[in-house]
Amino acid sequence: MLKFALSFLLLTGLFLSLIGCVVTKKEAKQWYKGNLHAHSYWSDGDEFPEMIMDWYKVNDYNFTVLSDHNTLNEGDKWITVSEKEYLQKGFQDYLEKFGASWVNHEMDSLNRIRVKLKTYEEYQPLFEENGKFLMIPSEELTTYFDKKPIHINATNIQEKIDPKKGDDVASIIQNNIDAILDQRKDLGIAIMPHLNHPNFGYGVSVEDLKKVSNLKFFEVYNGHPLVNNYGDESHLSVEAMWDTVNINYLKNNKPLLFGIAADDSHHYHQLDKNYSNAGRGWVMVLADSLNAESIISAMENGDFYASTGVVLKKAEVKNQKLHIEIAAEPNVAYEIQFIGVKKNSNKAEIISTAKALNAELDITDDYLFVRTKIISNKTNQNFFDESEYEKAWTQPIKLD
Repeated sequence: MLKFALSFLLLTGLFLSLIGCVVTKKEAKQWYKGNLHAHSYWSDGDEFPEMIMDWYKVNDYNFTVLSDHNTLNEGDKWITVSEKEYLQKGFQDYLEKFGASWVNHEMDSLNRIRVKLKTYEEYQPLFEENGKFLMIPSEELTTYFDKKPIHINATNIQEKIDPKKGDDVASIIQNNIDAILDQRKDLGIAIMPHLNHPNFGYGVSVEDLKKVSNLKFFEVYNGHPLVNNYGDESHLSVEAMWDTVNINYLKNNKPLLFGIAADDSHHYHQLDKNYSNAGRGWVMVLADSLNAESIISAMENGDFYASTGVVLKKAEVKNQKLHIEIAAEPNVAYEIQFIGVKKNSNKAEIISTAKALNAELDITDDYLFVRTKIISNKTNQNFFDESEYEKAWTQPIKLD
């Protein structure tokens, strides 16, 4: 198993506090691949939960969620299967895979197929496997302000939370984060909020995020074709927003914002750039065990990276240098970008690049924080943008 370590260093009277992937040699940790954003028939997805869980497990994910809008997949819900041919086939595939004794279905008065959806509690035991596959309960708290979409995921949520309102976008984000963290405090269970796709409908701006407290995670990459990851002529890309917000957070003594990559999958039958398919973005988490508490704890420590395909072998600080090493695929080229923000600057810059499988950056106190971005020359047919290349993003490192 590849080891991924960021260690603490003592720099001439200054302590280098690393907010990144931290592990000591004594800790037995391993990589876990997971998706933190997906939808099913319980909201606006087009597939049964069991089929989605099966896809992620078969495709070598270690953990995943169903973060349906404003629901925890509980209670009674019947859906009418669309007459569309591919959805009719999807039902037949579901029936064949799980059997008539499992699938509760009937014909309505119009001779349409109605299916009672299985609850999280019912389908969870089919897939969870100790140390191999974990399902984490999740809800996407979904609301709007002046037609601007505001979506916040709650990972490992235990009780449904109705989305909170507010006087503006920032207050809505804050009220929902507070509600999620209140449940965490009340239950004594690790529950993790993260902000979804800020550029979806351009609903969330940098100025909104600057006003928010206790936001530790957001999606630096989302696999839905409508989320505007790269912005436009009048809106920043999500990655540029990330750096801008972190400059503000550090100058105001707030924790760094970490970046997640996620599928936001909705469409499981039509595989095309116009649809939101599974397998486009995920996180690689370095944790000591496969359970929700360990996964969330590791992510809160920054012990993870976001990826759309690039796999890292090493990212460590040693001898005052930040080292990056890639687990390369045959015949694929890579570029490692070291990105940082100088102290007293309001702009991130590429410090250096290397077209290689490993590279290093001298760590100095000239920078407010540094991070890395790795870009390959490999495209993936599953991307919604043909010019999209597989990437990875490590978490920012703060120098104290």
